[in-house]
Amino acid sequence: QVQLVESGGGLVEPGGSLRLSCAASGSISNIYAMAWYRQAPGKQRELVAVSTIGGRTNYADSVKGRFTISRDNAKSTVYLQMNNLKPEDTAVYYCNLATWDGQAYWGQGTQVTVSS
Repeated sequence: QVQLVESGGGLVEPGGSLRLSCAASGSISNIYAMAWYRQAPGKQRELVAVSTIGGRTNYADSVKGRFTISRDNAKSTVYLQMNNLKPEDTAVYYCNLATWDGQAYWGQGTQVTVSS
């Protein structure tokens, strides 16, 4: 069983920064990618950023140039550095871990609120 625990969310003013962390524990093997998704009220969950085991990254167009995903494989942790935050970034952010055999695991989510 894999557990994902997110941290780092909170309230920030527009233009501010936050860093989210997601630590994975349990029977971790066969990892293909780790990613961040978000879900705003009344909207579908959307992919924000993904980092594959091979080192490739991909971002949603809305966060390119502002968000950076990174991984510490030794700690089984993925980070999301979010800069120049905007009110439209307000959402619950979820960590996701995907395996080569198609398994997907989710964290409990962390709230990010961007407001003055």
